[in-house]
Amino acid sequence: MELKDILSKIKNNEMETEVAEGHIRSMGYVPVSDIAKVDIFRRHRTGIMEAILAEGKDPEDVVEIAKVQVAATGRVLITRLGIKHMESLESSFHPGNIEWSMHRTAAVVHDGTPSPKTGGLVAIITAGTADIDVAEEARMVAHEMGCETIAIYDVGVAGFHRLVGEMIKLQDRKPDAIVVAAGREGTLPTVVSGLVDVPVIGVPVSTGYGAGAKGEAALLSMLQSCSVLSVVNIDAGFVAGSFAARIANTVAKARSRD
Repeated sequence: MELKDILSKIKNNEMETEVAEGHIRSMGYVPVSDIAKVDIFRRHRTGIMEAILAEGKDPEDVVEIAKVQVAATGRVLITRLGIKHMESLESSFHPGNIEWSMHRTAAVVHDGTPSPKTGGLVAIITAGTADIDVAEEARMVAHEMGCETIAIYDVGVAGFHRLVGEMIKLQDRKPDAIVVAAGREGTLPTVVSGLVDVPVIGVPVSTGYGAGAKGEAALLSMLQSCSVLSVVNIDAGFVAGSFAARIANTVAKARSRD
């Protein structure tokens, strides 16, 4: 039950004040045994949904947290899934209630609960195929925050001609924000930012080897960008997708007022 539903019931004398107070307080968080406190009201408070980071958690705990979140809000995003996490989800939820991305991210939904639609548009670009795990995390976050997404993968500067045609098509679509994930030397976000007139968020990815490995060279390169660029931490697909979706949703809201 959403806050507006509770207020409506109070107004229509369909709910006692004490009962309403209990519902509103429960919107803060729901404890899951002694392992988690699920922030079920985060989307209403910040515009960003509560998500489950599966990495470092037992598969059974991920399932229990997901059940609580789905019961409370209808949908939950789960990131950094391992094989055992995926197997536990598949054995605990109906297959039709799991929306898998290409790589390690999934949304678990209640029957008939669609993702929101805000009118925002976010583009997700990767330099290489090794960057897709992180990019898909960003794409799924933006999708769960109500944005349409465009994926353009494997267009790094080692083969610059691959990028040119895609950028022409991308400018026709007019995205509100762009996330660019790149490992190695991390050049692609700087290049993209120099070609478009919308905010670009660079995500350094922990690919590459030798000096500057694990995304460190990519991070420093993006921080030294000579074009205007926002940069998140190494492999921070969730943060990049959330930031891009916030921008896109703000732009979409402004468009709707025109």
